[in-house]
Amino acid sequence: MIAICAALSAQTSLTDQVRVLASRGDFAGADQLATTYRARLGMDAEYALAVSWEGRNALALKQYDRAETYADRARDVSLELLKKRSLDADSKLPLALGASIEVHAQVMAARGEVSSAVGFLQGERRKYAGTSIVERISKNINLLSLEGKPAPSLDAAEWIGTKPPGLASYRGKPVLVFFWAHWCSDCKAQMPILAKLQTRYANRVQLLAPTRYYGYVEGGVDAGKAAEKTYIQQVRDRYYPTMASTPIPLSNTIFETYGCSSTPTLALIDKQGIVRWYHPGNATEAELVQKIEALL
Repeated sequence: MIAICAALSAQTSLTDQVRVLASRGDFAGADQLATTYRARLGMDAEYALAVSWEGRNALALKQYDRAETYADRARDVSLELLKKRSLDADSKLPLALGASIEVHAQVMAARGEVSSAVGFLQGERRKYAGTSIVERISKNINLLSLEGKPAPSLDAAEWIGTKPPGLASYRGKPVLVFFWAHWCSDCKAQMPILAKLQTRYANRVQLLAPTRYYGYVEGGVDAGKAAEKTYIQQVRDRYYPTMASTPIPLSNTIFETYGCSSTPTLALIDKQGIVRWYHPGNATEAELVQKIEALL
């Protein structure tokens, strides 16, 4: 353990150190670091976040009882901290609480309690409406329940480029939805694959590319909506040239509904308007081709 701690000493935070150990399945080592930190500095947002990562790694390893224990601990600490501050007053607190909610729901689902997990998440979404974790909660609801359901509306009062028609106008044609952000490097990495698909499935599959306002532009400089909209257009033109004629709804509400707490997020809607695939994160060309071909 001493050797491991020495190797990790260059890490900048408790969370970084705990993530490394927990990803290896060394929960005893991670617990020792967290306990030492708590004894020195107390149960703050950093501690809650570190413990939440223990829960996430235990879930990934399918150690469900352990994952639930860590999720409960992170949640208890987070709720205690919320007695003295708002959720978004500390950047780490929403991450810790959001992860604890996510892990708890995913453990329930893994045990076959999907309906209860969705109900729990819906209650948490109501409780934390208006905070930064709503999209993350919605993502988890969608992961458990969106596929096989009618696609939520993609209508928006604002847009970039071509005015987006309603989803109903695309009935008879699959729709691939690419949720992206102007700051997102993973979105830019996904674009070459989407460009190939646009060529391969021209006139047979419709691409829609919703994005949203974040309140800043390049370099994290604060910006009003008008300035940010102009910047989004510039990013589209520079990094996404094949989307020049792609409808781009501009809506924070759409992102909340579709649970786009991570970008990119991809969704595939069939010819009848039913969501057949919901995927937070990047996807390979082979994976996307397989999903699309199944709907043609």
